Amino acid sequence: MTSDRPVLGFLGIGLMGEKMTLRLLSQGYAVHVWNFVAGKTAAVEAAGARVHADAASVTRAAEIVLMCVLDTDAVENSVFGKGGVVEGAAAGKVLVDHSTIVPDRSRAMAERLRRETGMGWVDAPVSGGPPAAVAGQLSIMAGGEPTDIERVRPVMGVLGQRFTAMGPPGAGQTTKFVNQILVCTHFAVLAEALAFAQAAGIDAARLPEALGGGYADSPMLQRFLPRMVARDFAPAGYARQVLKDLDMVQATAKDMKVPLPMTSQAATLYRMLVARGGGELDAIAIAKLFDRTPL
Repeated sequence: MTSDRPVLGFLGIGLMGEKMTLRLLSQGYAVHVWNFVAGKTAAVEAAGARVHADAASVTRAAEIVLMCVLDTDAVENSVFGKGGVVEGAAAGKVLVDHSTIVPDRSRAMAERLRRETGMGWVDAPVSGGPPAAVAGQLSIMAGGEPTDIERVRPVMGVLGQRFTAMGPPGAGQTTKFVNQILVCTHFAVLAEALAFAQAAGIDAARLPEALGGGYADSPMLQRFLPRMVARDFAPAGYARQVLKDLDMVQATAKDMKVPLPMTSQAATLYRMLVARGGGELDAIAIAKLFDRTPL
């Protein structure tokens, strides 16, 4: 192994996976890739990635395997299904899961992979979206064994502006749930505030300027409210994925007997958006629910 440039794998070349892989390639890493749906690897292949037929083949070729797939079941299938990571795993390798999945199942899969193969597992979901992935400015929250965390830290430093070890396996996923509570309820509040401002007849486009520096200011206000005003809902992430995340958060909170009334309301709004055909739009398309015209 070359400690400064380990050979990498990446499983899941979607909106985030593509940008993260391109970032790694641009920084001189050799990256082997696989995607469940064929035909979505053209951009990373053109940039120098080697495309494989399955996750097992990627895992055999790589020392550290990164993964960003749709949901908890997709993670389990990619790791333990036919042609999965487990078939190419070995002691000394580490799997880094950037997907957003259920913490309890993440812990269980980490334990199983280590028990059956000796391969480590770090749950490391991210925040910041594709633009931050391209720039290497993601926020990465991690759970895992300390030795595995330190093993992958240099690579995470290429992808993120901060990489925070939050505790044992599953802690990264739990932290991402906190992130989703804050982000998704904020989207709902921004949409509601915008609807109020527009109904009152003020220039909503000037709100970031007017509120900047005050208690209402935030990076989300500055970045996303102008896009809501412009009705720019091109997806950097999908509304259907936000709903998936909020449903997982609520199920986990129910098990812990923690009430989440604001999160529950945000989930209801996203369920309405998806039911009305907005699932493939960006999460900020929640603003469309306040329109007086059909979606």
